Amino acid sequence: MTQINLAAPAPQEDLQTVVQSRTREWHFHIYFLLQSPTEKAAALALRDAVLRLRRDGAFVAVPLHRVNEYPIGPHPAGSYEIWVPDSSFSDVFFYLATNRGDLSVLIHPLTEQQRRDHESRNGWLGKPWPIYLDALPRESDEVPLQYPELRLGWSSAVEDEISLDERRKRGAEVEALLAKDPDAAPAPTE
Repeated sequence: MTQINLAAPAPQEDLQTVVQSRTREWHFHIYFLLQSPTEKAAALALRDAVLRLRRDGAFVAVPLHRVNEYPIGPHPAGSYEIWVPDSSFSDVFFYLATNRGDLSVLIHPLTEQQRRDHESRNGWLGKPWPIYLDALPRESDEVPLQYPELRLGWSSAVEDEISLDERRKRGAEVEALLAKDPDAAPAPTE
């Protein structure tokens, strides 16, 4: 009999490692059935709304100019991608979650491990679609930079980063503010 070990690996707790390994850019892929003019129209209306909201300053999101009218790369349907820096992730996520209708949205980080990003670091709004992973490289030498002229995400300036000391200070301030709140779990002391 084969025994399966279901023990999860210990979560990373080192502040510097966590900060340095976080992703700074994301893709949101909006999928639509190629055979459905209604779904395609809904997907394109959502794209236009995102573009107007970006123009008006709601968030930074860059839909790729190309709309895929056929399966391409790992994506099995009609689709388009929206690039989002980490600073706008929450705003774009919530907007798409509440305005996507019945469309499915694949969300994944942009790192040098594109296959892992699509396979196990992904999330879905709506029904998941099968992804053709063989179309993706397992590892690249560098993160695929997009829109460096914006100086956001992977292209942000080092001087704009919050230092580890400032992060520790902010963390201590949050802990102090929550210390007397019975509903907030305290951080371990060791």
